[in-house]
Amino acid sequence: MMKLKTLVNRLDVLEVKGDMERDICGVQIDSRQVADGHLFIAVRGTVADGHNYIGKALEKGAAAILCETIPEDADEKVTYVKVENTEQVVGQVATTFYGDPTSKMKLVGVTGTNGKTTIATVLYEMFCYMGHKVGLLSTVCNYIDGEAIPTEHTTPDPITLNALLAQMVEAGCEYAFMEVSSHSIVQNRIGGLTFAGGLFTNITRDHLDYHKTFENYIKAKKLFFDRLPKEAFAITNVDDKNGMVMVQNTQAQVKTYSVQSPADFKAKIIECHFEGMYLNINGKEVGVQFIGKFNVSNLLAVYGAAIMLGKDEQEVLVALSAMKPVNGRFEALRSPSGYTAIVDYAHTPDALENVLNAIHGVLDGKGEVITVCGAGGNRDKGKRPLMAREAVKQSDRVIITSDNPRFEEPQDIINDMLAGLDEEQMKKVIAIVDRRQAIKTACMMAKSGDVILIAGKGHEDYQDVKGVKHHFDDKEEVRACF
Repeated sequence: MMKLKTLVNRLDVLEVKGDMERDICGVQIDSRQVADGHLFIAVRGTVADGHNYIGKALEKGAAAILCETIPEDADEKVTYVKVENTEQVVGQVATTFYGDPTSKMKLVGVTGTNGKTTIATVLYEMFCYMGHKVGLLSTVCNYIDGEAIPTEHTTPDPITLNALLAQMVEAGCEYAFMEVSSHSIVQNRIGGLTFAGGLFTNITRDHLDYHKTFENYIKAKKLFFDRLPKEAFAITNVDDKNGMVMVQNTQAQVKTYSVQSPADFKAKIIECHFEGMYLNINGKEVGVQFIGKFNVSNLLAVYGAAIMLGKDEQEVLVALSAMKPVNGRFEALRSPSGYTAIVDYAHTPDALENVLNAIHGVLDGKGEVITVCGAGGNRDKGKRPLMAREAVKQSDRVIITSDNPRFEEPQDIINDMLAGLDEEQMKKVIAIVDRRQAIKTACMMAKSGDVILIAGKGHEDYQDVKGVKHHFDDKEEVRACF
């Protein structure tokens, strides 16, 4: 319970109509979730305008409305507070209502195109392993001190986010690790949060259906580092050409990591197998259960963040050696007949390239690679032909199939992918719309020593078709083939 005047105290209020001494017992941006005594914040979103739902919120018992335009037929029993941009202040209001949870714990954000889930999850697992109470906010699942809380988005809305962080504080969590999506940065979903540190992984083409240009996408990611406080740290990947661009205007303490250039946190691969790798990290050798150069980068980011959070180097290396790959991220399944199936979430051209490079790094020309991949519906269409080209470039056979078609026809998506291939490349490719059949076909083709890459869905246990999520798990399908 909080007084309305306290709740909006940090905002630049333009106009008030009604009693500011009201008690507020909840904050909502979804009118369907409103209950008696709540503050409803009318946000102009990309799909719907919250101002159109003020009436619904009042029917549900809203005691106050935060809006950009006070309705002409304003209800006298309700308080209206007007601000210039509600989207920009939701985070601040939510943070205030939930007692500023990030001032009571160390929150580290991870942003970039690929690697966010692995880095955030391994940091969570590592700090749990070291005996701390920890929170995780990720694409796969949210965790509060070991308790799983299902997730819908990479970064939840500000109210859900602050509620989760407040639960973490209540559970005694000292640290929280969080994936930060470009959408959430632009939409101010992380507004009001205090970050102890930020990590940049890499940036390649993705989400252009939303950001429109690659330049806008870069600016969105950079904004996260621009807003970090000077007490925070910013760790960036200098192997990415935009790595230093991200931190050029940050106040935070900048540290770098790399597998190919001089950096604060540096690593090289000594040995690599499908069971794991031996690495040299800052002059110390360590065995890890991860595979591929891209995972060396991910583990360096984890190592750097742990060091910047004050952990002992030796303790960090011991913990790294105990960590396991994240669900659906380069998960290797060995068949009884001697081939290996790898299930990975790779759904961008760059991620596909990284995973295929990692496979070739282990195979060393001693087996064939069969890739099963598709592309999601109602998302950036420009990356479809690029993904097909990347798959063909590094595979002996490619099966193009359905991913999550959403509201598009699967065959149309496959046609978009095939349009990127010339006549010679097409000789390597077959198209099978049914994903189950595509995986079966790949398993029938594979010989002992070969590797099948099943890319695109990773941890997901569903296929999204015409707005309905049907159960489908790539790993289950592979095991059934075995």
